[in-house]
Amino acid sequence: MPALRAGVTMSNTKATYKNPLLWVPTSYLAMGLIYVTVSGVANIMFKNLGMDNARAAFWSSLFVLPYTIKPLWAPVVELYRTKKFFVITMQFLLVGMVAAVALSLRLPGAAYLVPVLLLLGITGLAGATQDIASDGVYVTTLGPKEQAKYLGVQSMCWNAGPILANGVLVRASGMLHTSFGNWSQAWMIVLLVIAGLIAALAVYHIRILPSGAKALDAPKSVADGLHTFGHAFATFFQKKQIVLILLFAFFFRFGYGFLEKMAPLFMIDDRAKGGLGLSNEALGDIYGTFGTGAFMAGSLLGGLFVAKLGLRRTLLVLCLCMNVPNVVFVYLSQTLTQSYPAVATLVTIEKFFWGFGAVGLMIYLMQQVAPGPYRTAHYTFGTAIMGLNMMLTGMLSGSVQEWLGYKTFFVCVLVAAIPSVLVTLFAPFHHPDSAGPGAVPEPATETEAVAA
Repeated sequence: MPALRAGVTMSNTKATYKNPLLWVPTSYLAMGLIYVTVSGVANIMFKNLGMDNARAAFWSSLFVLPYTIKPLWAPVVELYRTKKFFVITMQFLLVGMVAAVALSLRLPGAAYLVPVLLLLGITGLAGATQDIASDGVYVTTLGPKEQAKYLGVQSMCWNAGPILANGVLVRASGMLHTSFGNWSQAWMIVLLVIAGLIAALAVYHIRILPSGAKALDAPKSVADGLHTFGHAFATFFQKKQIVLILLFAFFFRFGYGFLEKMAPLFMIDDRAKGGLGLSNEALGDIYGTFGTGAFMAGSLLGGLFVAKLGLRRTLLVLCLCMNVPNVVFVYLSQTLTQSYPAVATLVTIEKFFWGFGAVGLMIYLMQQVAPGPYRTAHYTFGTAIMGLNMMLTGMLSGSVQEWLGYKTFFVCVLVAAIPSVLVTLFAPFHHPDSAGPGAVPEPATETEAVAA
């Protein structure tokens, strides 16, 4: 087991790494794009291929499981080569997996289902490993002040992946379906485009991505790494007021967790079933054209808002902004407006507030959960709790929606926002904001990278 004393020097990458604006945006775009491929894209694709809401939401949520349990193999990333090595390796593996999913859609009838489910499961596993390594590069290359500085960019670019896939690529799937009259062929082409994008990012990262700092006394074997992981796990649950921290990480996005899967399905479902009856093209335009711009503006302003005033003073505002989408979809489900401008305007508003509020949880995890002897591991644990919420609520959302119908379902989603407000009010702060008045950057410790 490596030494656990604080203050031992890590190998220093700060003198050699390139401008963060050259690699932070592309790193988090790749992470978000793969995450939404196994969750959001799969959700809409399954719906187009004839699955009901319950099964589409269940399977596309189950693929998120590796993102929830990724701390279990996080120590392995520190054992071999560098974090950059794992990022690049996973990205090329992801290219192969996504391309294989695309080609599997050519199988006749329903024969595609088993290989597609298996391949998307492997894709989720590789994507979660990419996340561990990419987060490790970010956290161990940049100091606390720089982390806060680029967090708005990080959040914007991670979520640009989902916006790109659910917007531009969903629109493309609709156009291709119109041309070919076949959803399998349309989605095959879209998935091959995603594989191509990841391949391009992998090649770019070979040259531009920093290696990430490595502890001088990193674990020397799997057993040593697991021992270190055990200590990191134990110390995580020894944090002061850990129950409140866990409740906050889980419930901050609770309402949105139910909304995420059902919102796009509601928008493309038949009006006879309580949906808006939009085409994939219309959904892609709203999410991709208007939603992307609104989301980017919201993310950047949210990051600046926190940087100016500090997280403690802004967290409740960010939480309320996170739940604006719930109000929007209550209205849409009750009115079933046929006005495209009205739908586009409302979704643009909800994407802006989603982007503005989403930075709150990530900043909290970095500033209040990560600090300590295992900064990267504890940050990963925090994101895993967040992922557990998104997975469980997503798995349940389809069945609940089919049971209640869209109108009642979205009202319940709005009520489900109450826990997020409560945990925000009681969220503990034991470390100073690294942004805002009185900020005091916290120095790195020797085991920040051990369990990355």
